Amino acid sequence: MSPPAVVDRQIASTGSPLPAQSALEAWVDAVLAHFPEEPRIEVTIRMVDADESRDLNRDYRGRDRPTNVLSFPFEAPPGIELPLLGDLVICHPLVMQEALEQDKRLEDHYAHLVVHGTLHLLGYDHIEETDAETMEQLERDILATLSIADPYLPVRDMSGDSSERHFDSEDERLDP
Repeated sequence: MSPPAVVDRQIASTGSPLPAQSALEAWVDAVLAHFPEEPRIEVTIRMVDADESRDLNRDYRGRDRPTNVLSFPFEAPPGIELPLLGDLVICHPLVMQEALEQDKRLEDHYAHLVVHGTLHLLGYDHIEETDAETMEQLERDILATLSIADPYLPVRDMSGDSSERHFDSEDERLDP
Protein backbone atom coordinates (compact mmCIF):
# COMPACT_ATOMS: atom_id res chain seq x y z
CA MET A 1 0.00 0.00 0.00
CA SER A 2 1.27 3.46 -0.94
CA PRO A 3 1.78 6.05 1.77
CA PRO A 4 -0.86 8.79 1.69
CA ALA A 5 -0.55 11.37 -1.05
CA VAL A 6 0.94 14.74 -0.25
CA VAL A 7 -1.02 17.41 -2.09
CA ASP A 8 0.02 21.04 -2.31
CA ARG A 9 -3.30 22.83 -2.94
CA GLN A 10 -2.79 26.17 -4.66
CA ILE A 11 -5.65 28.57 -5.29
CA ALA A 12 -5.19 31.11 -8.07
CA SER A 13 -8.86 31.33 -8.97
CA THR A 14 -11.43 33.82 -7.79
CA GLY A 15 -14.19 31.25 -8.28
CA SER A 16 -15.91 29.03 -5.80
CA PRO A 17 -16.67 26.43 -4.65
CA LEU A 18 -13.25 24.81 -4.91
CA PRO A 19 -12.45 21.25 -3.81
CA ALA A 20 -11.26 20.84 -0.24
CA GLN A 21 -7.75 19.68 0.59
CA SER A 22 -9.13 16.39 1.91
CA ALA A 23 -11.01 15.72 -1.36
CA LEU A 24 -7.91 16.35 -3.47
CA GLU A 25 -5.90 14.00 -1.26
CA ALA A 26 -8.60 11.30 -1.45
CA TRP A 27 -8.69 11.49 -5.26
CA VAL A 28 -4.90 11.26 -5.64
CA ASP A 29 -4.83 8.46 -3.03
CA ALA A 30 -7.42 6.54 -5.07
CA VAL A 31 -5.11 6.68 -8.10
CA LEU A 32 -2.01 5.73 -6.13
CA ALA A 33 -3.87 2.76 -4.58
CA HIS A 34 -3.78 1.22 -8.07
CA PHE A 35 0.02 1.62 -8.11
CA PRO A 36 1.17 0.43 -4.66
CA GLU A 37 4.84 0.32 -5.65
CA GLU A 38 4.85 3.94 -6.90
CA PRO A 39 7.27 5.93 -4.70
CA ARG A 40 6.24 9.35 -6.07
CA ILE A 41 3.36 10.58 -3.95
CA GLU A 42 3.63 14.39 -3.96
CA VAL A 43 1.41 16.39 -6.30
CA THR A 44 0.74 20.10 -6.63
CA ILE A 45 -2.82 20.91 -7.71
CA ARG A 46 -3.26 24.52 -8.75
CA MET A 47 -6.76 25.81 -9.47
CA VAL A 48 -6.66 28.77 -11.83
CA ASP A 49 -8.86 31.12 -13.82
CA ALA A 50 -9.20 31.00 -17.62
CA ASP A 51 -6.42 33.51 -18.36
CA GLU A 52 -3.71 31.50 -16.59
CA SER A 53 -4.97 28.25 -18.11
CA ARG A 54 -4.94 29.80 -21.59
CA ASP A 55 -1.41 31.21 -21.09
CA LEU A 56 -0.04 27.85 -19.92
CA ASN A 57 -1.86 25.92 -22.64
CA ARG A 58 -0.50 28.32 -25.26
CA ASP A 59 3.05 28.35 -23.90
CA TYR A 60 3.39 24.60 -23.30
CA ARG A 61 1.01 23.05 -25.83
CA GLY A 62 0.65 25.65 -28.57
CA ARG A 63 -3.12 25.98 -28.06
CA ASP A 64 -4.33 29.51 -27.36
CA ARG A 65 -7.39 28.64 -25.28
CA PRO A 66 -8.03 27.53 -21.72
CA THR A 67 -8.23 23.80 -21.04
CA ASN A 68 -9.74 21.93 -18.12
CA VAL A 69 -6.58 20.19 -16.88
CA LEU A 70 -2.89 20.41 -17.68
CA SER A 71 -0.36 17.89 -16.36
CA PHE A 72 3.30 18.65 -15.77
CA PRO A 73 5.23 15.51 -14.74
CA PHE A 74 8.27 16.11 -12.54
CA GLU A 75 11.50 15.03 -14.18
CA ALA A 76 14.27 14.56 -11.62
CA PRO A 77 17.88 15.06 -12.68
CA PRO A 78 19.78 11.79 -13.18
CA GLY A 79 20.76 10.15 -9.90
CA ILE A 80 18.31 12.15 -7.81
CA GLU A 81 15.23 10.45 -6.39
CA LEU A 82 12.46 12.61 -4.99
CA PRO A 83 8.84 11.68 -4.18
CA LEU A 84 7.54 14.40 -6.55
CA LEU A 85 5.02 13.19 -9.13
CA GLY A 86 4.30 16.56 -10.73
CA ASP A 87 1.82 19.40 -11.05
CA LEU A 88 -1.78 19.61 -12.19
CA VAL A 89 -3.31 22.92 -13.26
CA ILE A 90 -7.10 22.92 -13.32
CA CYS A 91 -9.16 25.73 -14.84
CA HIS A 92 -11.98 26.28 -12.36
CA PRO A 93 -14.37 28.30 -14.61
CA LEU A 94 -14.07 25.72 -17.39
CA VAL A 95 -14.63 22.81 -14.98
CA MET A 96 -17.75 24.56 -13.66
CA GLN A 97 -19.02 25.16 -17.22
CA GLU A 98 -18.37 21.55 -18.28
CA ALA A 99 -20.06 20.13 -15.18
CA LEU A 100 -23.13 22.26 -15.87
CA GLU A 101 -23.23 21.40 -19.60
CA GLN A 102 -22.74 17.69 -18.90
CA ASP A 103 -25.19 17.65 -15.98
CA LYS A 104 -22.53 16.33 -13.58
CA ARG A 105 -21.91 17.15 -9.95
CA LEU A 106 -19.05 19.66 -9.80
CA GLU A 107 -17.19 17.55 -7.24
CA ASP A 108 -17.48 14.43 -9.43
CA HIS A 109 -16.14 16.29 -12.45
CA TYR A 110 -13.23 17.63 -10.39
CA ALA A 111 -12.52 14.09 -9.15
CA HIS A 112 -12.46 12.84 -12.74
CA LEU A 113 -10.04 15.56 -13.83
CA VAL A 114 -7.72 14.95 -10.85
CA VAL A 115 -7.74 11.20 -11.58
CA HIS A 116 -7.19 11.84 -15.29
CA GLY A 117 -4.38 14.32 -14.67
CA THR A 118 -2.68 12.10 -12.09
CA LEU A 119 -2.68 9.22 -14.58
CA HIS A 120 -0.93 11.55 -17.03
CA LEU A 121 1.66 12.27 -14.34
CA LEU A 122 2.19 8.51 -14.08
CA GLY A 123 2.86 8.31 -17.82
CA TYR A 124 -0.54 7.37 -19.25
CA ASP A 125 -1.86 9.13 -22.33
CA HIS A 126 -4.71 8.94 -24.81
CA ILE A 127 -3.01 9.71 -28.09
CA GLU A 128 -3.46 6.21 -29.55
CA GLU A 129 -6.90 4.58 -29.38
CA THR A 130 -5.65 1.54 -27.42
CA ASP A 131 -3.87 3.80 -24.92
CA ALA A 132 -7.04 5.90 -24.57
CA GLU A 133 -9.10 2.77 -23.89
CA THR A 134 -6.62 1.61 -21.24
CA MET A 135 -6.53 5.03 -19.58
CA GLU A 136 -10.31 5.47 -19.65
CA GLN A 137 -10.84 2.04 -18.09
CA LEU A 138 -8.39 2.90 -15.31
CA GLU A 139 -10.31 6.13 -14.73
CA ARG A 140 -13.60 4.23 -14.54
CA ASP A 141 -12.12 1.69 -12.09
CA ILE A 142 -10.60 4.38 -9.87
CA LEU A 143 -13.71 6.57 -9.89
CA ALA A 144 -15.85 3.54 -9.03
CA THR A 145 -13.83 3.14 -5.80
CA LEU A 146 -15.00 6.69 -4.99
CA SER A 147 -18.64 5.85 -5.87
CA ILE A 148 -18.51 8.14 -8.90
CA ALA A 149 -20.34 7.12 -12.07
CA ASP A 150 -18.58 6.37 -15.34
CA PRO A 151 -17.73 9.83 -16.76
CA TYR A 152 -17.66 8.44 -20.31
CA LEU A 153 -21.28 7.29 -20.40
CA PRO A 154 -23.34 9.17 -22.96
CA VAL A 155 -25.12 12.17 -21.51
CA ARG A 156 -28.30 13.85 -22.68
CA ASP A 157 -28.18 17.51 -23.59
CA MET A 158 -31.13 19.90 -23.34
CA SER A 159 -32.53 18.73 -26.70
CA GLY A 160 -32.63 15.11 -25.52
CA ASP A 161 -29.77 14.06 -27.81
CA SER A 162 -27.09 11.88 -26.27
CA SER A 163 -23.41 11.99 -26.98
CA GLU A 164 -20.32 10.34 -25.57
CA ARG A 165 -17.81 12.30 -23.54
CA HIS A 166 -14.15 11.58 -24.06
CA PHE A 167 -10.77 13.23 -23.99
CA ASP A 168 -9.53 14.22 -27.42
CA SER A 169 -6.02 13.08 -28.30
CA GLU A 170 -5.31 16.61 -29.56
CA ASP A 171 -6.47 18.38 -26.42
CA GLU A 172 -7.34 17.48 -22.87
CA ARG A 173 -10.69 19.28 -23.10
CA LEU A 174 -13.73 17.09 -22.88
CA ASP A 175 -15.29 16.80 -26.30
CA PRO A 176 -19.04 17.12 -26.64
